[in-house]
Amino acid sequence: MPELPKEYCTPIAEGATIPSVTFKTRVRIESEDENPFDWKDVTSEDYFKGKRVVIFSLPGAFTPTCSTTHLPGYEAAYEDIKDCGVDEILCLSVNDAFVMRQWGLAQGLTEDKTIGANGFTKVKLVPDGACLFTRGMGMSCVWEKERGFGERSWRYSAVINDMKVEKLFIEGGGITQDSGPDPFECSDAQTMLAYLKK
Repeated sequence: MPELPKEYCTPIAEGATIPSVTFKTRVRIESEDENPFDWKDVTSEDYFKGKRVVIFSLPGAFTPTCSTTHLPGYEAAYEDIKDCGVDEILCLSVNDAFVMRQWGLAQGLTEDKTIGANGFTKVKLVPDGACLFTRGMGMSCVWEKERGFGERSWRYSAVINDMKVEKLFIEGGGITQDSGPDPFECSDAQTMLAYLKK
């Protein structure tokens, strides 16, 4: 796989404005169909403008650490994090909307079944299928040799306050292309909660 452009994998700085991109999502519609959803474009501004949002990003839906610890940790701490002045908690991965929904269901998340709803009742799963947000955050990496993943997101968490990075936790101290390890030490829910409670 060709080397990624430097700007795709140079992490955004605290205080910087996050990228303005469009996410291709699926929202619930009024239908008796087995798949009662339709496409809806959701922008960075929809998710973050005028809000204080916690986001955590991970290499892939259904992968072990993401499924056993990272997402469950934030789902369990959802109310505690919200009580710290956070409007929303988002989980982002470079997967499409169909994969993200099935992962949420497999994780036992409660689906929001109201018309127009985009996902689940607590942590919202954000599909960055084309890697646009991830590249704009400078968090793109490739795990080709180790896992055959292609381009994915490095594991990190952040507080985004009205489109600006308030706080950033990057695993391993920075991105390592084709990394053997998948570090998971500082982007977890408890580290985030400790920061928010300061």
